[in-house]
Amino acid sequence: QVQLVESGGGLVQAGGSLRLSCAHSGFIFSANSAISWYRQAPGKQRELVAAITGGGSTNYFASVKGRFTISRDNAKNMLYLQMNNLKPEDTATYYCNLRIVISGQASDYWGKGTLVTVSS
Repeated sequence: QVQLVESGGGLVQAGGSLRLSCAHSGFIFSANSAISWYRQAPGKQRELVAAITGGGSTNYFASVKGRFTISRDNAKNMLYLQMNNLKPEDTATYYCNLRIVISGQASDYWGKGTLVTVSS
């Protein structure tokens, strides 16, 4: 059973930093999978923040490039998101997502999220 548990959210002033963590279990990270951070602000749609594929490639949402860094530690089954120079518009609930594609069918798994609040 896939489990994703986020932690590390909190209240921070603009310009500050936070590191989010996602403890995951129940799957083996492979070439047909990707693990990502999404966020959802109140009244807005959920959006992709950063992703890392089974092959190690990374992708970032344009507004966080240069400020956020996604990384994983396979030995510890952990995913991280280092967020620097935070801005009030980064305020959102951040979710860990696992997508596994098998025979063209994608399955998505989600954590419950961790709230990040950036004050101005």
